[in-house]
Amino acid sequence: MPLEEKRVWIMGVVTVVTYAGYLAAVLGGAGGAPVDRLPYAAALLWSVLAAVTATIVLTIAAALTTREDCGRKDQRDREIHRFGERIGQAFVVLGGVSALGMALARLDPFWIANATYLAFVLSAVLGSAAKIVAYRRGLPAW
Repeated sequence: MPLEEKRVWIMGVVTVVTYAGYLAAVLGGAGGAPVDRLPYAAALLWSVLAAVTATIVLTIAAALTTREDCGRKDQRDREIHRFGERIGQAFVVLGGVSALGMALARLDPFWIANATYLAFVLSAVLGSAAKIVAYRRGLPAW
């Protein structure tokens, strides 16, 4: 498996695991309280920090174990990267528009922050999934 594909797997898996950890931390402490009254900011920041740190560490480890093509991207890698990023960007835009609408509707910051975070998670997961499919089956012919 080329390093670029390993990086895609790392991004997807780390994103899912850290988001699941965030949800467990926030919802696990609910105790029957209204969801929008739960303390979420610290858990959100820690999960983002954990995701960034884990991605960096695992990418370095993958690079150390993949010596044959380390640091080399070919045309196929660049095209797959663009393809996945376009799919992922759609969810960032949807999340941004949703957060803007929520702010204009004066919803609680809990909902705005969580909608934004979910948009980033969906962007990373679906972008990674699109890249993995492209690595395995090839890019779609338009």
